[in-house]
Amino acid sequence: MITGLHAVVFTSEPDAVRALLGEVLGFDSVDAGGGWLIFALPPAELAAHPAEGEGGRAELYLMCDDIEATVARLRGRGAEITRPVSDERWGLVTAIALPGGGELGLYEPRHPLPPR
Repeated sequence: MITGLHAVVFTSEPDAVRALLGEVLGFDSVDAGGGWLIFALPPAELAAHPAEGEGGRAELYLMCDDIEATVARLRGRGAEITRPVSDERWGLVTAIALPGGGELGLYEPRHPLPPR
């Protein structure tokens, strides 16, 4: 059966994104060979939301317990926060800039967490 989740960030600046994941976000990693780092992530959850119009898309969000403290800590480590924290029905949300373009969502959930 399913044993985990493997997410991939496609980027024109893989070394810079790897530095962000390891040095700024502090994720441990292993070298899968040839410098291809695989980063350990905290427990995950998966949701399905309705899309506007036809088709769909996938987004990736990191979760935290205190978004203001996490944003301050990440900024102190050199992360660029791309938008102010917004108060959504399901949590507090912002995003971290990814080198080469794109964002990595960051949110403090308000919903109950599934059992781990």
